[in-house]
Amino acid sequence: MINKLFRKKSVDQILKDSQEGSGLAKVLGVKDLVSLGIAAIVGAGIFSTIGLASFEGGPAISLLFIFVAFACVFTALAYAQFASTVPVSGSAYTYAYVAFGELFAWIIGWALVLEYAVSNTVVAISWSQYFVSMLEGFGIMLPKWLTMAPGYALDAHAKFLSDGMAAMNVADKVGLEAYMTAPRIGDIPIIFDFPAGLVTLLVTWLVYIGIKESQRASNIMVMIKVGIIILVVVGGVFFIAPENWTPFAPNGLRGVMGSVAAVFFAFIGFDSISTTAEECKNPQRDLPRAMIICLIICTVLYVAITLVLTGMVNYTELNVKDPLAFVFKYVGFDHMAGIVSVTSVIAITSALLVYQLAQPRIWMTMSRDGLLSKRFARIHPKYRTPSYATIVTGIVVAIPSLFFKMDFFVDLTSVGTFFAFILVCAGVLYMDHVGLSAKSKFKVPYINGKYIIGAGFVLAWVLVYNYAQGAIEEWRSLSFAEVIEHKSLVLVFWFSWVLLAVLGFKHNFSLLPVIGILINLYLMSELGASNWIIFILWLAIGLIIYFAYGYRHSKLNKITAS
Repeated sequence: MINKLFRKKSVDQILKDSQEGSGLAKVLGVKDLVSLGIAAIVGAGIFSTIGLASFEGGPAISLLFIFVAFACVFTALAYAQFASTVPVSGSAYTYAYVAFGELFAWIIGWALVLEYAVSNTVVAISWSQYFVSMLEGFGIMLPKWLTMAPGYALDAHAKFLSDGMAAMNVADKVGLEAYMTAPRIGDIPIIFDFPAGLVTLLVTWLVYIGIKESQRASNIMVMIKVGIIILVVVGGVFFIAPENWTPFAPNGLRGVMGSVAAVFFAFIGFDSISTTAEECKNPQRDLPRAMIICLIICTVLYVAITLVLTGMVNYTELNVKDPLAFVFKYVGFDHMAGIVSVTSVIAITSALLVYQLAQPRIWMTMSRDGLLSKRFARIHPKYRTPSYATIVTGIVVAIPSLFFKMDFFVDLTSVGTFFAFILVCAGVLYMDHVGLSAKSKFKVPYINGKYIIGAGFVLAWVLVYNYAQGAIEEWRSLSFAEVIEHKSLVLVFWFSWVLLAVLGFKHNFSLLPVIGILINLYLMSELGASNWIIFILWLAIGLIIYFAYGYRHSKLNKITAS
């Protein structure tokens, strides 16, 4: 049974399966892929979570964007090599099938549900907030009970009962209004986020009717969103007060790294390009180029916008849901704030579109392999899209967006994505080891890490000993149980570095994928333990589904049995 769990698919077999069961329209060029990538990356992150990140880390959050982009570059190189070797839909799921076998492929596929479907819930909720704000700017007031998750209203009501009206901020008062004015079934208030659910269904319909239609809509929205970001940067420069950049890191390294989830969420999506491999005209050439170009463009935009925001307004004022519009209201430029609000709705819609495009193609590929029902691989005879998988994706995103708070999903999304990124980087090491890299039309530049990985470990500990005495004292003050509870992920990071140093010395590992693994592991260690508990539960549910259906129906299982 163990051997069956780790059975692998060859590259030739995967390519053959995709040619037999695809039928997808090959219409995407490198410009289209870059557009889709920017559409996915520049979304709710820069229009929403960037405010919270700046509030916690100050102007220094711009450096965290560079650091996270640095991690994503190494991961993007690994994705690009896989995409040039296995140019089919499925992204990290397919790559794991080649490198690590079926069980890991299923785990990654299940984790990608978090990255695409769950993160799209965040995008839909963020879109709703900007949309409601835009309508209010035009004098159209939706009932508050139609514009938020019930959790916000219930929390506001509880705060009102315990602390009174004087202790409530503006957001609390809006939540209380929703609770008080909502229609009721018995004593239960009817509260849900109607715009979030509606936009999800509309975007799902657009994705359903065709990749070309989706790509055209995406291109238009990307031009608008990049234009407004450049406008914000250029216009905001004239309102920058340099004293707002002092102190640069008001909460120190802890404040900066505490925003890892929010900042990393802003980069999630570049890997979604790889899910469209079967709809590319020349995937081996265009996918690697598109991923790198996307990351470069988006990093420059993120760093510029962060420096402008924290220069226009003191970081303590940026704990808002619409920071780009807020800073112009703050400096009295209301017309610009209105323009930003309107275009933000368009910008976030494009991110929603790309995520809704990616998730069905993951499920379609898993279905081809027999791990999911055959219905998920069904291609619409007219529109040439995975029709059933697209409809299911719309339902999976729309329902949670109606009823759940956005905060719940942000960190959880990052956990699943880090997990996928690490396995993709590790997969390149495997490809190098067994010779699969010889089939790659794009390869991660090879730098022999035989001695460098171990030397880097020693250097890291020298730096920790000389410049992180505060962290060392914190560790010494913790009991064994507290270390396991709060620092176990940090221990995993250091242990993994030692293991990679030993294996790298033995097998001459390529340095760049190792750096990708270590940086992603470090960023993972900065996420809260509660997110990991939820993620482990999520994986447990996935394993139950795999052993109940996927293991028995797997095409590889049938081949082995015959």
